[in-house]
Parts: sequence; structure tokens; C-alpha cells
Amino acid sequence: MTKWTIVADLNRCVGCQTCTAACKQTNATAPGVQWRKVLDFEAGEYPDVRRAFVPVGCMHCDEPPCLDVCPSTATLKRADGIVTIDYDICIGCAYCAVACPYQARFRVDTPNQAFGKDSQKMRHEIVRERPERRSVAQKCTLCVDKIDEGLANGLIPGIDANATPACVESCIAAALVFGDADDPDSNVSTLIAENRTFGMHEELGTGPNIRYLYSGKDFPEGSTATLVPNPIGQASVAPRHQHQWDWRAASNFVFGGAGTGLFTFAAVAGLFSPFLWWAGLLALAMVGLGLFCVWLEIGRPWRFLNVFRHPARSWMTREALAAMPYFGLGALAVLLTMPWPGFGAGGWVGLPAAAFALMFLYSQARILKAAKGIPVWRQEQIVPLIVTTGLTEGMGLFAVAALIAGTSASWISLTMAALAGLRWLAWRSYRGALAAEGAPTQSLIKLDAGPLNLSAPGQAAIVALALAGLVLPGVTALAGLLAVATGWAFKFTLITRAAYNQGYAIEAMPARGAGKPAPGVKPGWTRA
Repeated sequence: MTKWTIVADLNRCVGCQTCTAACKQTNATAPGVQWRKVLDFEAGEYPDVRRAFVPVGCMHCDEPPCLDVCPSTATLKRADGIVTIDYDICIGCAYCAVACPYQARFRVDTPNQAFGKDSQKMRHEIVRERPERRSVAQKCTLCVDKIDEGLANGLIPGIDANATPACVESCIAAALVFGDADDPDSNVSTLIAENRTFGMHEELGTGPNIRYLYSGKDFPEGSTATLVPNPIGQASVAPRHQHQWDWRAASNFVFGGAGTGLFTFAAVAGLFSPFLWWAGLLALAMVGLGLFCVWLEIGRPWRFLNVFRHPARSWMTREALAAMPYFGLGALAVLLTMPWPGFGAGGWVGLPAAAFALMFLYSQARILKAAKGIPVWRQEQIVPLIVTTGLTEGMGLFAVAALIAGTSASWISLTMAALAGLRWLAWRSYRGALAAEGAPTQSLIKLDAGPLNLSAPGQAAIVALALAGLVLPGVTALAGLLAVATGWAFKFTLITRAAYNQGYAIEAMPARGAGKPAPGVKPGWTRA
């Protein structure tokens, strides 16, 4: 087998950015898009300050999270380890961008001109423009065309310039080395065997194939350099807020979770009381509105049917698959229970739709869990939190609907109180996991800010109001509205304000010149 790998010698890299320029020239990337870039790390305090220049880009992972989440199967992994994108089927949902912990994926809807947005394009920009990349995901391909053409002509990638990625071939310090890691005699295999190396964010299990070499001096065999969080942070390497999913993506989680929860409880209530068909219709409309907002966000909306291509791995595909029978069976339940002549079937007809509604809600939770690039999304505890939040919101809306319909039952108040309590327990578990494992500092600040969050005081108020509804039925609806408000505020914050990416970190600072190696840094995090 073949596994193409880059070894970056941090002791050699001088931060000249020649690899960045060579990549842009070769691949004609848009202004502001850098498939290959060099980061500048600093550690320590004066006078003991260390710097490291770290080339980064797509890591062509052994287990690429972008491949798993892609609903259209546009992301492909070749047998030689190179991860590519089929621009012709990508829908531009940017799910891969938030799943990538290396910030190596880009979506450009309207490329800027090099000399300003208002100026006309230069002739070279017109000639080199790549319209097939517009509004879809793009990333480093390791100059796969050069590799394939070189191999076809008997050249050796990593040795012969015409078969080697542009970034590697252009490096003036010979800090970048390219070769086949599965060949024990290759240049990269030799470097890895004879030196200490690490991969960025290896703890995430991605298996990155850019290996960073540093001096083993002062690090005894068998020891591991300790990551030290930088309390100040560095703008170029600290976690940044993701900009790919905005209020439109948040709307899917806001309306989709509440809508599926509402339909579920309307269907359950329909077993022993008249099915509130208009509540079911509202639930269908809410989920539809959320999906419409997502459709507005994707870069190539008229390719939306490609979302169904990856049911084996993508939870976005599974969400879409669950939506179809939910809408079909839900609409049938509404029609059969509307007060028209010849209708009025039993409320049990809503149960099959409710089952798919729960599948839809669970898929939404797993969509966030699969996004490894956003630390506050990928926590295992996010799944029960999103599910209980959706159910609590749905119960809150159903309590309001029951009040409007003039019906009251003690089970509504008790269920409302129980769900609010479960949601708080799920929030406590989730927030505790973030504190224990570490997260971007700004993410935790945003999650904890504002009065409408899922902390104990707000949820206690919901429980108290719901229990008071056992005596004063109208109060349960007030508890429901508060449950919806806090749930929606939490999810909107989670998607649009607290979603900071992984940032960058290195296991060890290299020995430069007469200096000595030192433990690495992880800027902008609460814990290493």
C-alpha cells in the first residue's frame, strides 16, 4: 500500500511563507483562502521566549471526520491516503468545514478581487478563476494531479520535482519532506524512525498525515511533552468562532427540535383525547421552516437531493431521510383527524410520524456530536442534552396548545416538570464534561452568559411553575413558554456564538539555534 505523508521539521522552518505562496500560485486559490499556511507560535515570558513556525493545511487523515459527515459523498479518500473533493456533487453545506479540527476547509461564495471588492478583476484573475469551486467545499489535495502525472511518467513523488506537491518543492529550508510512509525505505519513513515526531490534535483520533519533527534533546525516551495552555492566547493560533453555520443553521435546530417534540406529545395525547390536528400541523410547519432555512444556507441549493447520498455514515443524510416519512405520515395524521365530514380517525395515526420525529431529533443531536472541529459540539453529552431540550420545548408548546384548546390534565404539568428537571441534569453533565476536559475559553464564556440559559435557577423556575399548574392550569403554559425561550436561546447560542473551533496546538516547541526544546502550547483553552 501507499500512504503519502508530509514531514515538517520544526527545527528548520523559518516562517518564510514560500510554501503558502507556491500553493496559491499552483492552485489559483481565491484571495483570503490559504490551503497551506505557516503559523507563528510563541511560548514563555521575557527573557525566556520561544517561537515556532508550523506549516498547516489538510492533514489527509487516516480517519478523516470530513469524510464521515459529508452527506453528498463529495469527500473521497483514495487508496493512497489523499482526501479529495468532487466539486460537481458537493452541495456546499459546510458540514465538513465544522467537522475538520484543522480549519483546512473553505467555502467561498463570492471571491474577492485582489485589489478590492469594488475594482474590476485583473486579467490574470479572470483567466485563473475556478467557477466549479464557488460555493462548495475546497481544500488542499496534495497536488494530486502532479503526483498522478508523475507516477504515470515513472517519477518518484518526494524525489522528483514534477511529481511533488508545490509546497514541498518550494520550501527554501528543506523543512518539508514528502514521501510514502508505508515504504520503510522512503525519506519520510527514515525521518519518522530516527526522530521524535507528533501529529496535531492526535487525541481526536483522526490520524493526521502531516508529522511534525522536533529535537528529542531534553525529552527522555518514553516521555511526552506536556501541553501548556496560554492564558493570553494568540490570534493566529487560538480558537476562532466558526463562520460557516449562522442563524440559518441554528434555525434548523431551534425549530426542528421544538417541532418534533411538539408532534411527539400531540401524538401521545391523541391516544386518550382528541388529537390536536392544528398542533400537529404547526409541528410540521416548524420542522419545514427549519429545513428551509438550511436550504437557504447551503452553497449549491439546487443540488439539495445529493443530501441523501450518504446514509451509511452521515447524520445529516439520516436527518433528511427521517424527515420524509415524518412529513408524509404527519400530514396524513393531520388530514385524518381534521373535523371534516368522513374524517376524525383515532389519534393513534400520529404515532408512526412521532417515531420518525424522534429519529429526526436524535439525528440532529448526532450531527453536532460528529462535528469534531467544534469542541462544544463534539461532547458525548451533547446528544442527551439536545434530545431532552427538544422534548422539553415540545412539551412546553403542547402545554400552550392544550390551554388554547381548553383542555387540562395533570400529566401535562408533571411531564413538563420532569422534562425540565431532566434537561437541567443533561446540561449539568454536559457543562461538567466541558469543564473537566477543557474547551475554548470564549466558548464557555458565551455558554454561561445571559439570563436565558439552562442553569439551575431558570430550570427550577420552570419546574415550580409546572407544578403550580396542578392547581392553576394556566400556569403550566407559562412554564412551557419559559422552557421554549430558554431552549431556543441555548441552541442559538450554541450554534452561532459559542461555536469556537479547535484552534491549533503543538506538542513541543522546537530547538532553534542554540535554544532548547520546550513543552508545547495550546492557546485559548481552559485546560491542556
